[in-house]
Amino acid sequence: MRAQFVLSEIGVGLRRNLTMTFAVIVSVALSLALFGGSLLMSDQVNTMKGYWYDKVNVSIYLCNKSDAESDPNCAKGAVTTEQKKQIESDLEKMSVVDTVAHETADQAYKHYKEQFGDSPLASSLTPDQMQESFRVKLTEPEKYQVIATAFDGRDGVQSVQDQKSYLDNLFELLNGMNWAARAVMAMMLVVALMLIVNTVRVSAFSRRRETGIMRLVGASGFYIQAPFIMEAAVAGLIGGGVACAFLLIARYFIIDHGLALSEKLNLINFIGWDAVLTKLPLILATSLLMPALAAFFALRKYLKV
Repeated sequence: MRAQFVLSEIGVGLRRNLTMTFAVIVSVALSLALFGGSLLMSDQVNTMKGYWYDKVNVSIYLCNKSDAESDPNCAKGAVTTEQKKQIESDLEKMSVVDTVAHETADQAYKHYKEQFGDSPLASSLTPDQMQESFRVKLTEPEKYQVIATAFDGRDGVQSVQDQKSYLDNLFELLNGMNWAARAVMAMMLVVALMLIVNTVRVSAFSRRRETGIMRLVGASGFYIQAPFIMEAAVAGLIGGGVACAFLLIARYFIIDHGLALSEKLNLINFIGWDAVLTKLPLILATSLLMPALAAFFALRKYLKV
């Protein structure tokens, strides 16, 4: 009987404040969708880091004849065969080096034509203008500085470049976008909490006569508060369900179908469905507990029991 009464009161309360209940559902759904999206963005960035950092190389560019005339680092002339052999030998002796690949000027020219053959500059380049290089894969990409210190400024070396630095700029941008999403999420959560508190306050005020009678007949504080708390919890849970649906639909249409980024951007290792599904219980639990706790503390002030 008591459970039936509480459930009936929940239905009455939701219908009485239908507009505010709808606003609570929408605000909770948006804030938790952003919350889940920020968590998935973090997973995506970490997945991309693990995928790309494992593939980055350190490139040691060697001096050619053109560099000898224009680049101060190549003032002693183009790299010699002995210098190339010495550089390769020294690289193979280093413990931080995993593999070493030598790219000739002809190979560099061929790769450039494959990637930038349509550019106006490509037609004016010749193979002898391209730089030879050593492509070095490290056992730990973070130890690039070891290679730079050992070979930067050496005779025959024009420059030492770490591809990881380019990826770092991309990941900093993605992380910045992620923090911006979290800031918006925090604001939406504050709005949602304020709406929940106001909804509970209005509901408690509209039913002050019923709660007064319940107090006079000896009803416990929890028994009086339970319908209000459950109303907020149900509204929040509906919003959490909407947020979960939004994340599933977004994952389906953005990555797998619709935009189909997984097919168009083959170079990006996208997060899988398991990453999305593991976030849903957290979102649902938050959508249930957050409104319930907000309602509980609001009732302590606006409903004297």
